[in-house]
Amino acid sequence: MIAAMSNPRRREDDLSFAAPDVAAEITRWLGYLGTEKRMSPKTLEAYRRDAGQFLFFLAGHFGARPSLAKLARLKPQDVRAFMAARRAQGIGSRSLMRVLAGARSFARFLERSGKGKVAALSAVRAPKVSKTLPKPLTVAAAKRIADTELRAGEAREPWIVARDAAVLALLYGSGLRISEALGLRRMDVPAPGAGDVIIVTGKGNKQRMVPVLPQVLKLIADYVALCPFDLAADGALFTGARGGPLSPRIVQLAMAQLRGALGLAETATPHALRHSFATHLLARGGDLRAIQELLGHASLSTTQIYTAVDSERLLEVYRSAHPRA
Repeated sequence: MIAAMSNPRRREDDLSFAAPDVAAEITRWLGYLGTEKRMSPKTLEAYRRDAGQFLFFLAGHFGARPSLAKLARLKPQDVRAFMAARRAQGIGSRSLMRVLAGARSFARFLERSGKGKVAALSAVRAPKVSKTLPKPLTVAAAKRIADTELRAGEAREPWIVARDAAVLALLYGSGLRISEALGLRRMDVPAPGAGDVIIVTGKGNKQRMVPVLPQVLKLIADYVALCPFDLAADGALFTGARGGPLSPRIVQLAMAQLRGALGLAETATPHALRHSFATHLLARGGDLRAIQELLGHASLSTTQIYTAVDSERLLEVYRSAHPRA
């Protein structure tokens, strides 16, 4: 085992397990993805972590830090050995597919840069991933998520209850991701009666305009009125209990508490509210292309999954209601 791997302070995803030429190219690749492809910091971190874990395996597999020359000599069985090792560690097909996609992206970058070709990566078939449909809430349950009366008995300050209700109402009412809702500034959201749209910054720093319901704006205004902290116009709209940025984990915990109050399944997560937004719009005749724009999906194929969700719901109604079903 090489010396780098025997150092307990280094993690599996540490790029020091790569030879200097490979580490330098990974840095250039991540910079390219961030500036040219406008990938989010979280996506870049995932790519860097996956690349580090792949290199860690190869370092042990070859007994030396993988260099560009060694990568060019990779064989399909080397890649399959990595995938088998990750499987043995309990990694699922979806995660393996993401790792392989990241490695292939790096290989394409090397080839375009004239640094060599890693043919083995394209010769290995990606693992099959079973398609799972989103689990939307019912319309009645989604509407009650922002009901502050459901949390009246909690030993929490009223402004925190109002804050959580406002965030969750945004996720369902406008179909936002948690990161998008928590990324809003105070100045981004109009007061009730002063507007009905907001500009949201989504993945890849892409901005889009989404409508906001009057009921949601009222909940946000109630939270702002109760919040004990001075919310600067250009500062975060939603704040934590100590005045710092609100963590997505806090929103997830709030949703978990509401699951118990409403008797909902474990699939009722904050992101399920975004699924519910799209599914309920589609069920009421919403245009798929318009829903794509509202969700901020780069491809229509991503949005089309909701047609399957709606079809499944219709089949359930048919099977439960038709006398001959």
